[in-house]
Amino acid sequence: MRRVRYHENGGPEVLRLEHTDTPAPGPGEILVRTEAVGVTLPVVRKVREGGLPLPASLGGEVAGKVTAVGPEVTGFAVGDRVTGLCFSDGYADFSVLGAAMVSPVPEGASAADAVALVRSGLVALGAFEAARPTQGESVLVTGAASGVGHLAVQLAKARGAGRVVAAVSSPAKAEFVRSLGADEVVTYGDDSWGEPVDIVLDAVGGELLTPAMAALAPGGRLVAYSSGGGTLQAYDLLVGAKSAVGFQIALIARHRPELLEQWRRELWELFAAGRLRPRVHAELPLEEAAKAHEIIESRANLGKVLLRP
Repeated sequence: MRRVRYHENGGPEVLRLEHTDTPAPGPGEILVRTEAVGVTLPVVRKVREGGLPLPASLGGEVAGKVTAVGPEVTGFAVGDRVTGLCFSDGYADFSVLGAAMVSPVPEGASAADAVALVRSGLVALGAFEAARPTQGESVLVTGAASGVGHLAVQLAKARGAGRVVAAVSSPAKAEFVRSLGADEVVTYGDDSWGEPVDIVLDAVGGELLTPAMAALAPGGRLVAYSSGGGTLQAYDLLVGAKSAVGFQIALIARHRPELLEQWRRELWELFAAGRLRPRVHAELPLEEAAKAHEIIESRANLGKVLLRP
């Protein structure tokens, strides 16, 4: 089979397409013939910044058909359509996934739908829940055109937000986020982000945390779910009785799997009802993984970027 690995850290140019044997699933694992792979900013950053022994393969959100089932696996069979998170050799023709990280793809949904919706949707919905929203509150979403952000905008509307503000890096993205249901659009460089909001869902971090906190009304809540880091000043919290909370989907998956399943059902129900539509910016073949990373690094994407082995 083919897979993408990198032998040194750097930009997209370090990615290499290689050939290797097709793996076999071990206990508690399933083998999936990969039909779609989601490309995410944390994975792109890991390639550039390091942190894994080299050479390294890339994990990812994958969807496809089960071709083999390892010992001790129940609930899945060869031929099932599934999606899940793969921590190694995700950019490959075949991927081995832990059965606990896998869920079925319902009829009527494509592999692209599944990859664009499930993992990113779980992050978006979980971040929104972490803010403890009430009906009619206003919400601002940073990174609103991203794979997660474009779902967060739709989920906020579906959950009854009174006003949804989309914050994006460029005015060129305004039409896209408005098509998702955003009531207002601001760009990061604007002097003001408009009337204060009750909730900020921040997918960017870094220097953007300061204006994101300033966008909150007194008593407002900021949820940080970015891998971009950044620092908040305690005074900025105190002066308006504001609060900030971090959200990580991995903790929910480890400690509250029943909640994760509840959120997953809600995502598919909203999808089936036409109230949540994942958007795909680009679908590229495996050999163009470097181009996919370039799109993500440049923040040019409107929705999800996929590889299609």
